[in-house]
Amino acid sequence: MKALVLALLFLFIAANEAKVYSKCELARILKRNGMDGYYGYALGNWICMAYYQSRYNSRFVGPRTSDGNREYGIFQISSRWWCNNYQGPTANGCNKPCSGHLAFLTDNISADIACAKRIVRDPLRMNAWAGWKKHCKGTNLSKWTSGCRL
Repeated sequence: MKALVLALLFLFIAANEAKVYSKCELARILKRNGMDGYYGYALGNWICMAYYQSRYNSRFVGPRTSDGNREYGIFQISSRWWCNNYQGPTANGCNKPCSGHLAFLTDNISADIACAKRIVRDPLRMNAWAGWKKHCKGTNLSKWTSGCRL
């Protein structure tokens, strides 16, 4: 019985571990989902941004702010503007909960991609992501897709 409980515990832990993508794995997924050139942003922008926002971690949750907002998933989608975490004010621009099986904390990043496409259509465009603005904007982004055989 003890062995069964331990086996179930290890399965639960393994099931809850985050998927951390490699640069090229993420690049292939984003390219397949139409992110290369989306709203004028080459694929390198998205890969660089995801690196600085979450280190390619699909289940990364940022720290809570004083008003209860957090950022979620591989692109660090803000609960203040883009998803609902039910813990603070939100505009919920992507019309999604921040967590759950159809939201931004799963290994399937299709919801993250759809919301990122929505965010980049907003007036701030990619400036909505502090990591992109600070580390990627105006830089040579070729290294973010080099060696990926896209």
